[in-house]
Order: sequence, then structure tokens, then C-alpha cells
Amino acid sequence: MDEFPKLLIIPLAVALILTLFAWPQAKLEPRGVPIGVVGGEEEADALEEQLAPEGDFDVDAYADEASAREAIEDRDIYGAFVPSPEGTTVLTASAGSPIVAQALTSVAEAQAAEAGAEARPAQVVDVVPADPDDPRGSAFNASVLPLLIAGILTGVLVVETITPPGLKQIGALVFASALAGLAAILIAQAWLGILGGGWLANAAVLSLLVLSISSVVAGLMAVMGHIGIGVAALLMVLLGNPWSGLGTAPELLPPPAGDVGQLFPPAAGGQALRDTAFFDGADLGGRLLVLFVWIAIGLSLVALGARRGAGEPATAD
Repeated sequence: MDEFPKLLIIPLAVALILTLFAWPQAKLEPRGVPIGVVGGEEEADALEEQLAPEGDFDVDAYADEASAREAIEDRDIYGAFVPSPEGTTVLTASAGSPIVAQALTSVAEAQAAEAGAEARPAQVVDVVPADPDDPRGSAFNASVLPLLIAGILTGVLVVETITPPGLKQIGALVFASALAGLAAILIAQAWLGILGGGWLANAAVLSLLVLSISSVVAGLMAVMGHIGIGVAALLMVLLGNPWSGLGTAPELLPPPAGDVGQLFPPAAGGQALRDTAFFDGADLGGRLLVLFVWIAIGLSLVALGARRGAGEPATAD
């Protein structure tokens, strides 16, 4: 009977994992999704009121269609409505979020249906389309989790094969992460063709993603031992991954998941890859800052582990 209390860990772990993964997906709805409308503030307020039954949209007014397109390309908004006497045109960006693009398309179709048979059918223009080989972004989203696992494995292997912690480990982490990023690009871009943009920029982003995770794994192992692997997995795979919003959009996740998730490498790396692959690097700075902060934390922990090790007295064989 002494083992019975330990068995309670299993249902508690299942409850935690299920909550972290299923809760955000079960509560998806628009929460301040930024979109635009061509017109003035009156048009923006009217559109917000019209969209209220569908969820919470943050509508900004733009002077003309060109300004709205530029905002979409800069990742300031997910899409925009362009009203005209002939009917409404909706601008989308399926590369940014296929699910938001589909939602805006559905709204435009509903508007056209309400206008009556004489109205022009809804016109949809995908300003920044997803790759034709991956129109729903499924392969793009699926490519992130393997990189998280690669980061964890890289950190573990470096620590287990190179001792003690120090500059050799740091160099190995950087080198192995760079190789992982290149390997991922060979598969995702050169072979599967699901990414656009420059391969070098995409590879650099993926390498930083792997390094941000592998360095944290190595750093936690340096100061906590093997328990650090579990802590890193909890942070990156069980928290950062389901709260990233890569498959939907951060603004669709329930609070605080949408905001907190963007502070972890899975979201930062995945969104940075979208920036370089489809948006010419727009809005890239903040994502890279998140990755570099995690890298700095991880490598600092490795250095701390090396310093601790250097301060321990030698033991006789």
C-alpha cells in the first residue's frame, strides 16, 4: 500500500498534460484579433459592431486598399475589408493564419448573402498566401514539434558526451543547432517545398529555435542534473508548444495562454519562420529577441554549472 500514493502522480500528470493541450483548443474564439477596414472611424466602429456576434475583433481604419495591404504585409493586421458600391472585397493572409483567413472569408460571404441576390458575391484576395503545397499550414505547424524534440535531444547529448560544462559544451550546442537548422530546411524547403523566402534566413531562424531549447536543456542539467531534462520538457513541449498558437493565432487562445505562449521559443521561433518565409522579415525583431533571451539564459546556466564544477574539490579515485 505504500506505493499507492505514488500512483496518484499518474492521474495528476494526465490532468496537467490534458489541460495544457486541450484547454486552449477547446476555448478558441477571437479575442482582439487585429483587422482593418478601408474607410473612417465610423466604418471601423460599424464593422466591430457587426462582427461582435462572431467574437472580439480590433478594427483599424485605413485610408485606402494599398494602406490595408501594406499593414497585412507588415503583420500589423490579419486581413481587411474593402467596401465598394459593387460589394465588399476581403483581403486575407493565409500565410499568417489560415483559420483567421477562413473566418474573414466566411464573414464576407455572410455579408454578401444578407445583401440579397443582386449583390456581388464576396471577393476574396489572399495578399500573403500560404505555400501552394501546404495551403492550410498543416505541414508548417507539424514541423515545429520535431525541432523542439531535436533541441531537447541536442542538449542531452551534448551534456552526456562532453564534460564538464564549459566552453566546449557551448561550442557544441551552437554547432549542433546550426546543423539541425540546415537539416530541417533541406527537408521542409528543398524537398517538401512548404516554405518560401531565402533558405539561409529560414535556416538561421530554425537553428536559433533549436539552440534556444538545447541551451536551456544543457543549462538546467548543469545546475539541476537529469531533473533539468524534465523541467525543460515541461516548459518547451508541454507549455510552450500548445500555447504557441501556431496552428491558429495567439489572439484566438484563451488568456493567459495567448500572451504567455509568445514568450517561449516554440511561438517565437515558429512565428519568426513565418516572418522570413512569407513576410520578408516583417515583425521579426521581437521574435528574435525572445529566442536570444532564452539562449542567454541557457548558456548562462551552462557557465554557472562550469563555475560550480571548477569550485568543487577533487576526489580521490
